[in-house]
Amino acid sequence: MNSPHAPKVAGIDPSLPSPTQTADPVPGPVPPPLTDANSGVQDRLASWVSDLTTLHELTERLVRTGTLDEALRELLRAGAALVGAPRGLVALEPADGLGPVTTVGLGLGHADLGQIETIPRGSASAGHLLDGLPEPGGERRADVTHPDIAGEADLDPRHREVAARLGFAASYAVPLDPFRATPCTAPGLTAIPSPAPDAEGSGTGSPAGAGGRPAPDTPGAAGAPGPGHGRDAVPAAAAPRGIAAAMGAGGPSGRLGGAAWLYDEPAEPGERQRHLVGLYCQYAAAHIARLIELSRARAAVATVQEELLPTRLPRVPGVRLAVRHHPGPHGGGDWYDALPLPDGALGLSVGGVTGSGPSAVVAMGRLRASLRAYAVMEGEDPVAVLSDLELLLRLTEPARSATALFAYCEPGTRKVVLAGAGHCPPLLTGERRTEFVETTLSAPLGMLSCWEAPSVEIEPSSGETLLFYSDGLLHRTGEPMDRAFTRLHTAAASAPKGVRADPDAFADHVLRTVLPDGPAAPVGRPSEDGTEDLVLLVAHFD
Repeated sequence: MNSPHAPKVAGIDPSLPSPTQTADPVPGPVPPPLTDANSGVQDRLASWVSDLTTLHELTERLVRTGTLDEALRELLRAGAALVGAPRGLVALEPADGLGPVTTVGLGLGHADLGQIETIPRGSASAGHLLDGLPEPGGERRADVTHPDIAGEADLDPRHREVAARLGFAASYAVPLDPFRATPCTAPGLTAIPSPAPDAEGSGTGSPAGAGGRPAPDTPGAAGAPGPGHGRDAVPAAAAPRGIAAAMGAGGPSGRLGGAAWLYDEPAEPGERQRHLVGLYCQYAAAHIARLIELSRARAAVATVQEELLPTRLPRVPGVRLAVRHHPGPHGGGDWYDALPLPDGALGLSVGGVTGSGPSAVVAMGRLRASLRAYAVMEGEDPVAVLSDLELLLRLTEPARSATALFAYCEPGTRKVVLAGAGHCPPLLTGERRTEFVETTLSAPLGMLSCWEAPSVEIEPSSGETLLFYSDGLLHRTGEPMDRAFTRLHTAAASAPKGVRADPDAFADHVLRTVLPDGPAAPVGRPSEDGTEDLVLLVAHFD
């Protein structure tokens, strides 16, 4: 008969006998807790996480800005929060000389900015930035600090006078340059360096290299008086690859300007604040550079578009003209024209090609020039004019379509013959009537293999006004088309008697009534590429 086995217990092997005695522990030093040794590193890591979170929130707000003015104002607000200053300003003056040149203030009015601009440029810290003046030894400052303007003896007297008049006692300025070498190449928030020997004694919680930021010459952006003392002057370095690649070849290169923040009392930002605002301003400069490139492209398209349209309206006895043209942000293909014709006649046209951007603007210019030629040869027959224009469009622009309205006016007899191709009907208004001209429905040019539509003849009475307009006027109301037509009808019918006799005043009245927020306001139904062009051509018959 076998002897019973001891029961098995989890974690215990009953086959191993228990030790008969336990040895005393060997005396020795007790290792210190790990938390005490790494507390400095943990504090620094927590500080860096907090800084990263702050920068993330500020840069998120910055990238939501869609215009240059919005970006500059957001830059000032974020910088003021980082350095603890209540006021500031940014001076924008790209180094390539192509503009735009502007100054935006935070807590400063136009009069205050005007006084700041009276500071001698060569002696102000802005002069080092905007004029590209190097520091002694060929170095560039990362920033310029004036902790006590009243106590700095080497400042220009005008600096102290303006500071006392505007009530600021200190200033801190940084450059706006997307190609600054630091902080991309220096340790900071982008890298975690090994703890310095004096890490525990620093007490700042900022990464190593917080003050070492090479930069182009410092901005005193108009408000930071005097050259001051710069922090960590370092030689200029090459542009960082990441930002340089993101900028593209067509954007502004080099210095864009500078930002300055003003303190009411003698003060200066700490090392951690300097590092954060340096990082933020570099990212902000890259964003601003992209907006500058976009604004330059839009300005170029707008210039070409304006040059392709009439620079002035003709003067023909018996009729007075006025026009309002507000192009969309991307440049559209809407046009207007007023052309003197033989025998005292007048040709009026409005229209637009599909699409937006430079290609649409160029196509618009070609169609408008062709329409003028057809109008001179056969203007008394608007249908023939549009038929020839449709044939030209199908042969030269097969991928495009266009709407057009052409009117042949005889001011002496007040007779108007017009034809339309998919365009909005004109509006005839006077003291006794306000009605849309019943033009025959027809397809836009280029939509059918053979375009054809009859003409319509009207006889405006003395004192009546004929309105030609683009669909952009209706779309910018933000309402359905039937309500937009009603709003336009109401605006024309409600014009005071004194306004009706002046075509310019009448055009302004219609725009104010149809678009209460103004034609440039971002309201209405946007087109596929942005807000559409707006054209309003007014012809008043005496």
